[in-house]
Order: sequence, then structure tokens, then C-alpha cells
Amino acid sequence: MYSSYPVDRGGEHVQHADTSSTAGNLWFTEDRFGLFIHFGLYSLAARHEWVMTREKISVEEYERYATVFDPDLFDAAAIARHAKEAGMRYAVLTSKHHDGFCLWDSQLTDYTSAQHRGRDLVREFTEAMRAEGLKVGLYHSLIDWHHPDFTVDYHHPRRDDADAATLNDRRDMARYREYLHGQVRELLTGYGRIDYLFYDFTYAEPRDGWDGKGPADWDAETLLAMTRSLQPAIIVNDRLGIPADLVTPEQYQPDAPLTRDGEEVIWEACQTLNGSWGYDRDNFDFKSPDLLIRMLVDSVSKNGNVLLNIGPDGRGAVTPRDRATLAAIGDWMRLHSRSVYGAGASSYQAAPNTVLTQRGDRLYVHILAWPFGHLHLRGLAGKVRYAQLLHDGSQVRLEEIDPRQEALTTTPGGQPPGTLTLSLPTVRPDVAVPVVELFLATDE
Repeated sequence: MYSSYPVDRGGEHVQHADTSSTAGNLWFTEDRFGLFIHFGLYSLAARHEWVMTREKISVEEYERYATVFDPDLFDAAAIARHAKEAGMRYAVLTSKHHDGFCLWDSQLTDYTSAQHRGRDLVREFTEAMRAEGLKVGLYHSLIDWHHPDFTVDYHHPRRDDADAATLNDRRDMARYREYLHGQVRELLTGYGRIDYLFYDFTYAEPRDGWDGKGPADWDAETLLAMTRSLQPAIIVNDRLGIPADLVTPEQYQPDAPLTRDGEEVIWEACQTLNGSWGYDRDNFDFKSPDLLIRMLVDSVSKNGNVLLNIGPDGRGAVTPRDRATLAAIGDWMRLHSRSVYGAGASSYQAAPNTVLTQRGDRLYVHILAWPFGHLHLRGLAGKVRYAQLLHDGSQVRLEEIDPRQEALTTTPGGQPPGTLTLSLPTVRPDVAVPVVELFLATDE
């Protein structure tokens, strides 16, 4: 069953298309690290969240997953604890992915976890995250391969059907837009404060003889304005195809702060543990905890966040490997979080194999490859009053080497003027990424 939902296109809810939300940005750039949770019917298939379209599965065949869906091990409170213990400060759950199955008690369709299992997983999630003091985010797909009015395009599972060319004659995107807007209204009015809405995604370019879908297909201006009016403090990504609060590079690490028209923008790297967002049983291409930590501090050093994904299994459980990874990151964050929270890019030059973040008068040197004896930091001579290893608060001695001194015998030399040298222990500290905290002589 699908119901048409009237969308308010006038009056107080959509009187303008203001795409800015400065009130919501402050916590986001302070917190820096969040948990993404992809869970749905694709978790039962266990071979990537795009399985429906990759294998061109019909709606009727795919619906069998709904008949056996039983998230008996989905424990939102445990997920919230895992996130908090990992040092994450916000979390984002898939309310609906591209397959159209809804994890809340939507009144516009019976294709929901509430109808099939009597559980509103969005409600369980939002309440559990708030109980742990985490900000609440929802991912919502603009795409819906299950809905009978969502037109066929090059991502649709039915794109290669024999009658594909005529399928859209019976489909009406206007009716689908009403459904899309209506479901967003449900999510933004029925679950308390929602801090972050991650829309996904716009693909306007034509391909393979099909049109894509752009902002007009979602009526993006109206949808964003409604989102803002219902949740004034919310932050929204730009995957509606129009500018909003942040950009979301996916599965790659930018090599510099991101800009649009020459101005820096707020950004968040969306990253997976193994290349899949949903549970992918036979995919073992996992990133190590130390690599993920390096990706996190690299993002912060470029004024970015990281939204790190887990894919609970078909019963809703966080897998042992995912739990272990989150715990390992948490071990590091417990000792080093002040190099992440509220930190950002520094104007100082990083030494080779290091990443710098800065928060006020504290400069953090993340050492990616442990050197022998000394680490030379250019431009910092005379600007640091104290240094310590962050994990245990042990002092690191500072030296300013005479630039006239040659490095020929037993004394370091050969450094340019303005170089500050850290004297490091021979043995690398037993943490994933060692960090030296520098106390700057003046606020920087």
C-alpha cells in the first residue's frame, strides 16, 4: 500500500528556499567524528546494499526478504554505547535505503519494519542515541526502487527488462514526490529533534540512453525548505543537488580543505570499513584501526569530519570484527581525543610522515612513521613553550639547532633557521598513532 501525502507548498513551511543553517554547524565542526549505520533488507542478502539493482531483482522477488526480516539482535542501546566508546559524538541511521524498505512506522506504506516485525527501529535508534548524549542523524534515500511511481532510470533494477522502454508510461514522479516529501515530514515531526539529515542522492547526468534524476525530480528547493522549517537547527548535506550545509566526499580522502568558488566549505568524509555500506558477508577487504585513525586525523587536519560506517548483519547485530575495530579506535580516542574534538587545520608546516591539527594554542603532531631520535618542525623555533606525548603526558625535550652547525659528527645540524627539533624516545609508543602535543607560546 502506498498513500499520496499532500505537501504544503506555501505559507510558513516553504516560504523561502534558504539553504543556510549556521546554527546547526557549530556542534558539527566541534565533534568531528560520527557513526554511520546501514541496515535494511539488503543486510539479509549480505552481498552489498545495492544488491537489488546489481542483480536486477524484481520487486516481487526482493519482497521475500521482508517476509523473513527479523532484527532480533538489533540493539540500538548497544550500538549507541559502541559509538560513544569509540569516541563518536553523532550517529546516522538509514531510515530508508534505495530498496524502499522503511525502518520506521510510516503511515504512507506498509513496506516497513513496523508492519513486518512490529518494531520502529528509527524510534529505538533516536531514543538510544539521545540517552548516550549523541547527536541524532538520519540517512534518507531520495531513490525508491520499490515504489510503483518511481521512474525507471539507469540505476533502476528494471532498466534491462524487455518492456523497459514503456514502463515509465505508467509511472508518475509527481505522485512519488508527494510520497517522498510526506515521509520526510513524518521523520522530522515524529521523532523529536533531528540534528542531521543525510539525503542520498542526485544523479542528473543522462547515461545508457536513460535520463538521470536531478533537483527538479525531488523538488529539492521545496524539500530543503520544508526540512529547515520543521527542524530549524538541522544540518543537511548537498545530495539534493543544491547547496546546503556541507559536502560529503565518499570513499576517498581529500588532499586539501575543500572549497567551492574559492571559499572553504564544511565537509565530511564518508568511509566504510570494507568498501560496502550494508552487510557484505564475503567481503574481507577491511581497513585496519590504525589506518582509520590516520584517515580521521588527516580529515581533521583539512577541516573535515569522518562519518565511519558499520553494516549490522541480517539479524541486526554489530559483527565481532566491527565491534573490535570500534573498540580499538576508542582506545586511541580515549587518550588522544583533544587532537580531534574542536581541532582543525594549522597554518604550520607538517614534517614528513606527520599530520598537524590545531585547537587554539595547542598544536598536535600526529606521527605516522616513527623517526629515530629527532623530529624537525620548521617555522616553530621560539613559538613552543612545552611539549609532551599526548597519550601519557610525558615531556618531550625541545632543541633549537644552530643553522650554522653542520651535521657531520655526533651533533644534529643542517636545519634551516626557525626549525624546532623534538627529541623523541627510541621506542615508539604503543598506541596506534603517537601524538605530540605542543603548547604554543601565544594563541595561534
